[in-house]
Amino acid sequence: MEALNSECFCLSLNEAALARALDGELGEPGLSDMIREREPYLFASQPVFVAPQIMRRVAEVVQAVESVVALPGYREDALANAPAIARLGTRGARGAFFGYDFHLDHGRLGLIEINTNAGGAMLNAVQARAHRICCAAMGDLVPTTRAIERFELSIIDMFRSEWRLAGHTSALTTIAIVDDTPEQQYLYPEFLLFQRLFERHGLRAIIADPTDFEFRRGKLWHGDVAIEMIYNRLTDFYLESPGTSVLREAYAQRAIVLTPDPHAHALYADKRHLALFSDSAKLEALGVPAVERRILLDAVPKTEIVNPADAQRLWDARRGLFFKPMAGFGSRAAYRGDKLTKRVWQHILANDYVAQMLIPPGERRIGPPDDFKALKFDLRAYVYNGLVQWFAARLYQGQTTNFRTPGGGFAPVYSTVDTRSGESTINADPCGEGSSEEVKSFASYVFLLDVDGGVHPIPHALYLALAKGDASALELAGQTLRLADWYVRTRDGTPEAVENETYACLTFDAEGKIDRSTKSEANGPELTEESRALPTAGERARMNSLLFG
Repeated sequence: MEALNSECFCLSLNEAALARALDGELGEPGLSDMIREREPYLFASQPVFVAPQIMRRVAEVVQAVESVVALPGYREDALANAPAIARLGTRGARGAFFGYDFHLDHGRLGLIEINTNAGGAMLNAVQARAHRICCAAMGDLVPTTRAIERFELSIIDMFRSEWRLAGHTSALTTIAIVDDTPEQQYLYPEFLLFQRLFERHGLRAIIADPTDFEFRRGKLWHGDVAIEMIYNRLTDFYLESPGTSVLREAYAQRAIVLTPDPHAHALYADKRHLALFSDSAKLEALGVPAVERRILLDAVPKTEIVNPADAQRLWDARRGLFFKPMAGFGSRAAYRGDKLTKRVWQHILANDYVAQMLIPPGERRIGPPDDFKALKFDLRAYVYNGLVQWFAARLYQGQTTNFRTPGGGFAPVYSTVDTRSGESTINADPCGEGSSEEVKSFASYVFLLDVDGGVHPIPHALYLALAKGDASALELAGQTLRLADWYVRTRDGTPEAVENETYACLTFDAEGKIDRSTKSEANGPELTEESRALPTAGERARMNSLLFG
C-alpha cells in the first residue's frame, strides 16, 4: 500500500459528486457552497491507502486498550487523578465517537493519542460517496453505497444504545449537538449533517451553545423543547467553565445523557495514560495479560510525564520527542522537540506535559503525477464500545494536522479489509491490468440483545475476552442479556450469508464480568436453554440489517 501512496493517482475527489452528496445529505442546497467558502481545504483531493494488516493491528490496539481500561486498578487510578465529575458516570453510556489517532511510518504503527469527541465521521461518510476511479481494479477498494449506508445506520444505533445503556426504557426523542458558538466552529457543516441524519431517523435535533439551555423542573430545556441527550462536541471535557454550568447541573442530576462524558475522557483521553500504555513494568503490575502488553508496547510510542527534575535529559533528547499538554486537544500547544525555543521549553516545564517518542507520519503524494507534492498524513479510527466503525486520514503540511493545506484535509482510507470482523481480501497489483478473484472467508459476528429489543453488536474478540474473564463491562453489571453469535460466510470482506447461529443467556455480575457460576472451564459460558435466548422477528431483522444493509 505504501507504493500506492507514492505512485497511484487513480482516485481523486469528484467535486460535483461531493456537492451533490453534501446538499443531498443536508436535504437542501447550500452546504457545499458554505464549505467552499468557509473551509476550502476540508476535503483532500486524493485518498490514502492502508494495508489490511495495519487495519487489523489497529483493531487489536483498540481491544488491548479496552482490556486495560476494564481493569479495576486502572480505573481507580485514572478516576482518582480526574475531577470529581468524572466519577459520576461509573454506570451507563460508553461514549460516542472515540478517535484513535495513529502515525504510520514505513509499516510501523504508532498510537499518538485517543480522543473522546473525535470530529469528521459524517464528513468522511459523505466524502466516500464522491471519489472517482480510473481503473476497474480500484473499484474493489472503494466502499460500496451499502457500506456507507450501514455506517450511517450504525451512528443512529450508537446514540440509541447510549440512551439504553444509561438505563432508559422509553424511546429517545430529542438530541442536542452542543459546542461553543457552534456556527463559528470549523466543523459546523458536520453538525448540520448530524442534525439531518438524526431527523431522518425520527429524532428532534438542535444545534446549540451550552449557554442556550435552562435546567428547570428536573429537565434540561432548549426553549420549549425538553432535551434528553447531548451529543457533546465541547473541548471543556470536565464542564468546568461558567458557560457549561447548566449542562453540569443537568448531568450531575442525571437529567440528560451526555455522550461522550467526563467519565469517558478520564478513562481514555488523558494523555498520562499513554505513559502507562508504553511502560511494560506498570502494565504487568496492573495484571495486563502478556498478549495485550505486547500489542500496546509495539504500538504506543514510549511516553513519559515531563518532570522538571528530568529537564536536562529531555532537552538533550528533544529532537526525537514530541511534547503535548496532558489535557490538550487538536494539536494545540503541542510542539516538535526539534522546533523548541528556550521560551517554549520553560512553558512546558511549568505546565503539565508529556513527552512522546517521535514517530513520523505517513506520506501521501498528490497529483498530477508529473507535478506531485508530498503531504503528511495521520490515520484515525472512529471507535464505539471497542469496535472500529470507520477509518479516515488527514493530509497536511507543517508540524501538526491542520486544514490549511491545498489538496489536504480529510481523506478516505482505502484497503481491502473488513474492519468489523478483521477479515480481509487482498488484490494483487491493484493499479495494474490484471483481474482480481473474489475471496470467500468466514467470520463471527456477536450481538447482545436486551429486554427492550435493542441489538448491540460487539467485537468477537471482546466477547472472547469477557468469556475468559479477561475483561469486564461495567455498563452491563447486574444484567442478563441474550447472546447471538452468527457464523457468517463473507465474500471479499462483505457478509454474504449466515452459516450457523448460536444463542445463549449471559448474566453479568456486579463487576460487569460474566457470572462464573454459569461458566464451564472447557467451553466458556454455559448456555442456558437456547429457546429462551432466541431473537424476536424484529431483533432478527435488525441484526440482518446491521450485517447486510
